[in-house]
Amino acid sequence: HKRIIVMVSRSFDGEYIARTAQRLGFGVVRGSSTRGGSSALAEMVELMREGLSMTFTVDGPNGPRYKAKRGAITLAKKTGVPVVPMIIEAKNFWTIGSWDKLRIPKPFTPAKVFLAAPIFVSAESDENELENKRAELQAKLDELVKIAEQWRESIK
Repeated sequence: HKRIIVMVSRSFDGEYIARTAQRLGFGVVRGSSTRGGSSALAEMVELMREGLSMTFTVDGPNGPRYKAKRGAITLAKKTGVPVVPMIIEAKNFWTIGSWDKLRIPKPFTPAKVFLAAPIFVSAESDENELENKRAELQAKLDELVKIAEQWRESIK
């Protein structure tokens, strides 16, 4: 009931993530850059026109880890809504042995949200400009990761 929609892959693992997100009160759109991405993007555009916010991991279902794909930039172009780079860092976590080294925060651990300035994408952006915006997103996320890791290491 938070009026935030989470994009989750159509994979087997994605089903667990989708159910968890729904139990926490988030809406879910199923799709990814490798399966169902076009229909998921269309659904996200429509939901954003209804005033809902979208969130998803930008490195896609197959990585490489921490490398932003163009999905968020494409969504911003189609909706006129800027991309807000964000990460959440937890002090203590378990790391899953998957390609992305998924981190699961341990119960009651301190965590902090880190945001960067919004990235605006013109509806008239060509392929070159879209790639420039994707690179800008990547740079901002890389900087947030560094800041978040410094924060985590500074906590006693």
